[in-house]
Amino acid sequence: MSPNNNYYPGKTSYSFTPDLKSLKFKLWLHFFLFTVLILGLLWFLQIFFLNNYYEEMKIKDTNTIAHEITLMYGEEGFIEEISDLSSNNDMYIHIEASDGSIIFEPTTYGSKHMGYATYLKEVERVKAELAVSPQPSVALTIPVEDTNYKVLAYGTFLDTTPGREIVLYLFSPLYPVESTISILRSQLFTVTALSLLFASLIGIYLAMRIVKPIESINKNAKRLAKGEYGIRFQGGHYSEIIDLADTLTYTSLELEKASNLQMDLIANVSHDIRTPLTMVKSYAEMIRDLSGDNPEKRNAHLQVIIDEADRLNVLVSDMLAMSKMQSGVSAIEKTTFSIKEATESILQSYGVLIEQDGYTIVFNCPEDIRVYADEAKIKQVISNLINNAVKYCGEDKTVSVNIAKKHGKMRFEVTDNGMGIDPSELEHIWDRYYKASTNHVRYTSGSGLGLSIVKNLLVLHKAEFGVNSEIGHGSTFWFELRI
Repeated sequence: MSPNNNYYPGKTSYSFTPDLKSLKFKLWLHFFLFTVLILGLLWFLQIFFLNNYYEEMKIKDTNTIAHEITLMYGEEGFIEEISDLSSNNDMYIHIEASDGSIIFEPTTYGSKHMGYATYLKEVERVKAELAVSPQPSVALTIPVEDTNYKVLAYGTFLDTTPGREIVLYLFSPLYPVESTISILRSQLFTVTALSLLFASLIGIYLAMRIVKPIESINKNAKRLAKGEYGIRFQGGHYSEIIDLADTLTYTSLELEKASNLQMDLIANVSHDIRTPLTMVKSYAEMIRDLSGDNPEKRNAHLQVIIDEADRLNVLVSDMLAMSKMQSGVSAIEKTTFSIKEATESILQSYGVLIEQDGYTIVFNCPEDIRVYADEAKIKQVISNLINNAVKYCGEDKTVSVNIAKKHGKMRFEVTDNGMGIDPSELEHIWDRYYKASTNHVRYTSGSGLGLSIVKNLLVLHKAEFGVNSEIGHGSTFWFELRI
């Protein structure tokens, strides 16, 4: 039974009716119907086919005994063996020659067989059937007078020599099976009732065992749909449901991470936008109120406004680039170009840092290597990696850029001598706005999206990339492209 909730203002109604489409009901129904089918087959075979089955088995047994007697005929101890077969199988055996002489009958050897006179009267009938039959043996069923049972009569030749034929006659009683059927019917009624009861109980148990974890998963999935992340799903006792629960648990945890990252992103973007806007507003007010008539101060304040506007522009541009890449809008246009020349053109823009702030950028590229990639996007990757290395380099303010061939590919490496990155944080540094806790920032320009952009651009190129880092010994960011 399942409650059917229909909500109206001030009223809740429940109607307890079976859900005919529910997995619970169908599991029980199929199990119950399977039991009914098996019991129906049992009734059909035991009650309606028992008579025919009994007669067929009797005929088969009689054929087998006749074959054994045929094989033993003429051997030593033949008569004793036949006598044993007759008494052990409740069967009258009669062997007669063509001249009418009796070779064997049970009474000859002191084994008075039940119905002897009846069987002896039917020998002539079997003999007549055998005479006109095209087969070497005959079998027929003979009703016994004044009784409600029959006799299976069987005849075959042991010796077919003309004038010296030897005929074997077998008579086996076919006892009535009505009383047996009545007993079986009574037993089957009990067996059927108990079987259906057990089938219902087992069907309900299995249905509950399967459905209960599914209902729990469904309930938690609805909570997940409402934004309750971090839910752990339980799968019960079956591998498929356990796998489903594990998948949903993983989805829930990932959605929780995504939700946290989204909140962090909003907070970081809000902060990064608010700071330059505050600076722009503050310096604009200073120009208006204080330095408007002082060219030197005015120019300095205007430069701050320009720098903050540039910072805003970089942030917006990087956010737009990230959005395009993640939405699949940003396509790559591959060409063949010199990676050495592309890197040298980027390094020229760092001349101000080298001259004014004392930074050292060492560039090693022993040969000109040409790669097949999107030149503009690879330049952005290189620029972001070098900018990241400058931002987090050590006290020596030294950054190394190395390009070389390795295993048939171009390998690009940017190395700094900073504080390094903790191993537990390495997998997160490619995330937006993630900042490693061990890094000491020296140079703070940028949007905070640099490494995330690098990752997405290299993924577009299907390039291998990564980072090697050791606490206190700096980091090396690298990627490889096809030559």
